[in-house]
Amino acid sequence: MAQNGSEGSPVAGVAGRYALALFELARDERAVDDVAANLDRFDALLRESEDLRRLVKSPAYSAEEQKAAVTAILDRAGIGGLAASFIKLSAANRRLFALPDMIRAFRAKVAESKGIVRAEVRVAEKPSDALIEEIRGSLREVTKSEVDLDLQVDPSLIGGIVVKIGSRMVDASLRTKLNSIRLAMREAR
Repeated sequence: MAQNGSEGSPVAGVAGRYALALFELARDERAVDDVAANLDRFDALLRESEDLRRLVKSPAYSAEEQKAAVTAILDRAGIGGLAASFIKLSAANRRLFALPDMIRAFRAKVAESKGIVRAEVRVAEKPSDALIEEIRGSLREVTKSEVDLDLQVDPSLIGGIVVKIGSRMVDASLRTKLNSIRLAMREAR
């Protein structure tokens, strides 16, 4: 399901249903990796372009306008096949606003089907490649599975690391430790 927002939100439900339908169709056509690669390319375009994000999220554009604009972008980016058809269908059905969540839900289905565990890892500053591999190796040992890291830099952590795998979370950030000390000192008064 979607990782942004709550699991029970309407977007999460729409995203999950669309992603599952796309996954099953891609699996039946033996095109899961191709669809995933094309969705990743579109997602990269989405992250890079404020105009594209506005087009995707804004209800001000009609379904026809969204579909025409998305079709032009897909053609220019060389994104085709099932992924392109899926994105165009999302636009035609006025579901383009849920596309980022659909892409995340599709990735989760692909990872699940391949036995890959997704781990959200937040750190205060960009770690070295060696440290990233050390984190991945440690998580692989714990989960006994291949691990796909979603690494995010969050300077507000001050230092340390926060790891979330499924419903389990380990918060070893300096911010959390300082807050715990602050709370303990207030209670000691």
